[in-house]
Amino acid sequence: MSGTTTADVRPRGRTTGPGANRWVVLVVLCVSLLLVALDATVLHVAVPAVSEDLRPGAVQLLWIVDVYPLVCASLLILFGTLGDRVGRRRVLLLGYGLFGVASAVAACAHTAEVLILARALLGVGGAMIMPATLSILRQSFPDRRERALAIGVWSAVAAVGAAVGPLLGGFLLEHFWWGSVFLINIPLMLISLPVGRMLLPESRGGADGPWDVTGAVMAAAGLFGVVLGVKRLGGGEAPASPLTLLPLLAGAALLVVFVRRQRRLPHPLVDLCMFRRPAFSTSVGCIVLAMLALVGLELIAAQYLQLVLGLSPLATGLRLLPLTVAAMAAGLLGARVLRRFGPRRMVAAGFCLTAAAVLTLTAMGGTDNAPLLLSGFVLLGFGLETTLFGAYESMLSEAPADRAGGAAAIGETSYQLGAGIGIALLGSVMNAAYTPRLRSVPGVSAPDAAAAGHSLGEAYDVADRLGGPAGAALRHVARDSFVHGLHLTLLVSAGLLLLGAVMALRLPRTMQCGAEAETVPGGAEPGVVRGGDGPGAVPGGAVPKTLPGGAEADAVPPVAGPVPGDAGPLAAEVPGPRPAEKPRVSA
Repeated sequence: MSGTTTADVRPRGRTTGPGANRWVVLVVLCVSLLLVALDATVLHVAVPAVSEDLRPGAVQLLWIVDVYPLVCASLLILFGTLGDRVGRRRVLLLGYGLFGVASAVAACAHTAEVLILARALLGVGGAMIMPATLSILRQSFPDRRERALAIGVWSAVAAVGAAVGPLLGGFLLEHFWWGSVFLINIPLMLISLPVGRMLLPESRGGADGPWDVTGAVMAAAGLFGVVLGVKRLGGGEAPASPLTLLPLLAGAALLVVFVRRQRRLPHPLVDLCMFRRPAFSTSVGCIVLAMLALVGLELIAAQYLQLVLGLSPLATGLRLLPLTVAAMAAGLLGARVLRRFGPRRMVAAGFCLTAAAVLTLTAMGGTDNAPLLLSGFVLLGFGLETTLFGAYESMLSEAPADRAGGAAAIGETSYQLGAGIGIALLGSVMNAAYTPRLRSVPGVSAPDAAAAGHSLGEAYDVADRLGGPAGAALRHVARDSFVHGLHLTLLVSAGLLLLGAVMALRLPRTMQCGAEAETVPGGAEPGVVRGGDGPGAVPGGAVPKTLPGGAEADAVPPVAGPVPGDAGPLAAEVPGPRPAEKPRVSA
């Protein structure tokens, strides 16, 4: 079914035995995920305090917020493939250490430049942690059914981290200074580093041929340029701006050269043959399309709830809690749903359910409708998590076992790119519907109308400055225009989601489970797993049937689930918490 490679299993180093130990490994990995998810969102509520203390310029403030997800997205492939070579636990533990040091530097930063550097180092640490956790989880749960359940628990933790980040940040800011939002990482690291060293199993992929250092750097630079260009487009920058166009073109050119290089190498950094498998390429496409469509949630969460309905940041967080709870429930039920319905029906149904939620939210108006928002957010959280859970499982099921880290990095990168492209696309739709109506408000000059057209927050600022009938008219028109643009944006999102449901029909119909050849005699799980055909690969001397090219005919492929990512800068001007950046369960 899948193209998994024959595994050479040797009981080296620490191993995870049967029973409870692998569930302890799951707890350690969930703490890792919680750390990354918290750091992706906890800074948002601290931005005003950081601005007041460090006095950064507008560009510096943008880099403080966005450099973490930008660096993290750029380095996922590099560290995912490096972990396959040198050891996934080793890369994970190094990421723990770097994350802790960078958190201390960020908490004690006295200048904007130091804080930007510390946030960049946090991005490096996050890129080391995320692919490694998926790979170790795959090796610790050789049974596909157990692994799917573990992934459900793991992804539910992502929802918790994404939701708790802004709330925890707000609590800390009420009692301490802004640097405390970074200090919470240090106790988690002090616990995770020794515990991870003692309990986590080491695993590696195939080590044939040298690691393509040039290709790794090329991929990192290319992704950095593309993500930077997409983020600037999503932030409202002109497409023809040199600072937007040049990184985008240079990054795209580097990625094209990277792909050509990988096709020529006998031992490529990324196995591009995986994309020839319909299930793998379709799953990647579903992930991109889901995130491309769902970034409209940012407009709802940050701008609609706070600026249109006038809710406080705390009330906004409480309104979004049902979405998080629904996503957690979908994650915990994901394994059962996948076994019962299979990837095809699970992902297609998740897309349809999410589209129904988005269409439900188009009934929002200028007044608060709590039951409507509750039902829409519950459907949205459950549908999105269902979609991403099934898509990730299908994608990584088709990846060779010795390329688990690289496959996980591809999934996370597709998530990041989908969110970034969606911000640029849906942001353009929103601006096209919002801006024209502000040009003909009586008593408002052209410069004021242009400033009000940047965002609803700026429109309110201009209206307050103008005052009188002109200010009141501008506020009313801007509010109605925003709601109109939001409706149009949600309709476009629903169309993309329905397109994803059609795309999902190419996924496998059933979840095929069987005995994997990844245990040593006696039932103990492997300590170090290497791709290859060495002795001892299969207990009892059984040799898996192979297809031409070395792919196994009957092996059950690896499974992994969603990880957190960046949601982008749509709500940058809105006070209070922004929507969650990287959970793989809710936007």
